[in-house]
Amino acid sequence: MKTEWDYTDLAEAYLKRPDYAGSAIDEMLKLANVKSGDRVCDVGAGAAHLTRILAQKGYVVNAVEPNDAMRDNGIKRTKEFENVIWSEGVGENTGMETGVFSLVTFGSSFNVCDRSLALKETKRILKKDGWFACMWNHRDLDDPLQFRIERIFIENIEGYDYGTRRQDQTEIINESGLFQKVHYVEGTVKHRILAQDFIEGWKSHGTVYRQSADKFDLLNAQIREVVEELGSQYIEVPYTTRIWMAQAK
Repeated sequence: MKTEWDYTDLAEAYLKRPDYAGSAIDEMLKLANVKSGDRVCDVGAGAAHLTRILAQKGYVVNAVEPNDAMRDNGIKRTKEFENVIWSEGVGENTGMETGVFSLVTFGSSFNVCDRSLALKETKRILKKDGWFACMWNHRDLDDPLQFRIERIFIENIEGYDYGTRRQDQTEIINESGLFQKVHYVEGTVKHRILAQDFIEGWKSHGTVYRQSADKFDLLNAQIREVVEELGSQYIEVPYTTRIWMAQAK
């Protein structure tokens, strides 16, 4: 049960990625009125960045991940939590029971699904009053370092595009006819990371990987040059966590 995009080669680098902004996650959970002990399904759970946060808050989390290497890393990172259950599945076919979840989340994974089908599957597994939420961490492109890295992509990848991951998700959710009013939530986070880990983390970026073809290693080498020019052991990278969420009709 796989997706069109294979993340096996990117799995280790995903461990270097930032967590979502705590303020945004807290606001999402408050709005959805999810309580400790409620069942939550985290779809495309990957290396458990969101799964761990949900587990720490006491929810019973079904983490669904199609890629074996990503799921193995997620299992390792949540081994201390008895309230996390991992399984193989995709957004369009989670393999979960009908009508049991208070919240279904897509952490940086909604854009790799057929979104219309994923919304139908989400509605199927949600409780009557359950909530859907999709989110991404977007790099702050006004940051000087991020601006320089962005120029590397623009100059080397013809027609470089973010796909749907930076789009407003309101329209696709509304088009489904399955959910009530769409709510938008955001929060900021500064990811303090070893410069070398930040460099390695770029190898996890599927959007760049898919568009760069045989230039991917070259792009990462150029990113290494830019970061090493700073001469810092640690760097702080600003991100904005953006969440779109809606309650099932």
